[in-house]
Amino acid sequence: MSYRILFLLLFTVLLSQNSIAIPIGGNSWVVKNNKYIESNIVGPEHSQNWTDESLVLRSFVYFKKSEQLKLGLRIQNGSKSGLKIRIGKQIKTVDVEFNDNEIMVGDFQIDRPGYTQIDIELSDNNKMNPVRISHLLLENIQADAINYIKDDFYFGRRGPSVHLRFEPATGTGPVEWFYSELFIPRGEDVIGSYFMANGFAEGYFGIQVNSETERRILFSVWSPYKTDKPSEVPEDYKIRLIKKGKNVHSGEFGDEGSGGQSYKVYNWKANTQYGFLTGAKPDGNGNTDYICYFFDPEVNEWQLIAQFKRPKTNTYLTHLYSFLENFIPFQGVFARKGYYQNQWVYANGKWQEINSAKFTADNTARKGYRLDYSGGVEGKRFYLKNCGFTSDTVEMNSVFERQETTEAPRIDFSSLD
Repeated sequence: MSYRILFLLLFTVLLSQNSIAIPIGGNSWVVKNNKYIESNIVGPEHSQNWTDESLVLRSFVYFKKSEQLKLGLRIQNGSKSGLKIRIGKQIKTVDVEFNDNEIMVGDFQIDRPGYTQIDIELSDNNKMNPVRISHLLLENIQADAINYIKDDFYFGRRGPSVHLRFEPATGTGPVEWFYSELFIPRGEDVIGSYFMANGFAEGYFGIQVNSETERRILFSVWSPYKTDKPSEVPEDYKIRLIKKGKNVHSGEFGDEGSGGQSYKVYNWKANTQYGFLTGAKPDGNGNTDYICYFFDPEVNEWQLIAQFKRPKTNTYLTHLYSFLENFIPFQGVFARKGYYQNQWVYANGKWQEINSAKFTADNTARKGYRLDYSGGVEGKRFYLKNCGFTSDTVEMNSVFERQETTEAPRIDFSSLD
């Protein structure tokens, strides 16, 4: 027994000194019957209350190349349990003793670059003292050879947000209107998705999947006052609602800047092409009015969402962009994709098509915490894709060019509400 204790102590010291610790709290999800489920087993510090042997703790790590590595586990309050660890077809079992803090699982081969899933199952559990795993420990590997979520778990679990940035041709003139379309394939309309069609320097407009039973059209404008708390915005910096469409809710938003928000609960459908129209016009008194309309082919008319007045602003539409984000952390394990198409701007009395876009991503991607992001062109459509721990990463700042449609929007502005 003394030899075993000495060996374990020596191994623990060596493992701690030479290993990379992957936190369970940011990189793991729970699987039951081959489906991801929401569970409190994945806590911010370690796995917790894990006594159900039907549950699998699944972690994701991105490897830049094939590797031969040693895998260990860091345990919090070790309890006597048996664990089964699986990477691909490789399976190893290990016993956890009451006093174990770090244990060696064994050698594993990583066959190819990209995301690898590491599954841990209970094979023999003491239900009175559930095992608490805080980290995967990877040995024999360089720190810059892998990517994983190191901290900031809320945004890391949400996954990377991706953008298309549009630049009208030089000499276009002040952009009064921005038109674009969205097409979301069936199965890509994942809960937690915000497919944002018409973004501009002061706001954004698009569609969301909020739950299994609710979807929304959302239009927001930021206040020029910089704060995440709407209550702190002075009266002369507040976004004012001028008008809104039927069944549209309006109010304020915070946390990511503050401003005015409007949304319409609307059961938009996958495999349907929707139109988005955004206008901006200075009012001559140091403010700018922004207005958005939504086109559903089943309704066959432009529906007003809202018009807001932004104070201390004197501009038309600038910094045009689209994005795709996931706003629910649990849903970051599911991939989603949308087609962004037929972008046009209206300036100096005529429409001009935009057929090129620059691909960018948010801080989660830029830090390398998540690499499951991509974008590109398919025929006459741009696309954005994110989440799901896919391995089809596209280089940030790539410039895409789609085929032109040459079919300008046919909109009678005088008929809009």
